[in-house]
Amino acid sequence: MNFTENQSITELDFYHKAHLLVAAIRILKFRHRHAPTLEQIVELLSISMEEAGLIMRRLADLEIIEMVCAGSLVRLFIRNFLKIEEIPRGTAPSHIDLELANFKNARKEFVDKIELFQASQSEKKKSLFADLEKKLKMSIQKDESETT
Repeated sequence: MNFTENQSITELDFYHKAHLLVAAIRILKFRHRHAPTLEQIVELLSISMEEAGLIMRRLADLEIIEMVCAGSLVRLFIRNFLKIEEIPRGTAPSHIDLELANFKNARKEFVDKIELFQASQSEKKKSLFADLEKKLKMSIQKDESETT
């Protein structure tokens, strides 16, 4: 994957996010001579705290990093960076993306059914009015023939 100057971390797949965040841990550890906090990584990469926390928890679950809580601070350590290579490359749709796609499809089917129903009701209304008009004309003709 080629990175562009204006590309944000949200556009990256999880494999590349993992590399970026582990690199940030290394850089900050080198700069400050101690394990960085989540806040320092957020500041360095200009990303939201929520997104960084989510990615870090996933990396901790995969045993790539270790999150050590000390009071209100969470320090981050690299545990086994080689496990990053086990992460599939590319953007696989997440569970939420699949659920969203299913919802959109169901919603589209529902809207299509409503439109079909409305079209059939419109046709029924037209045929009803045509029948009423026909009966009215017949009634008028019958009345005219009786009066003459």
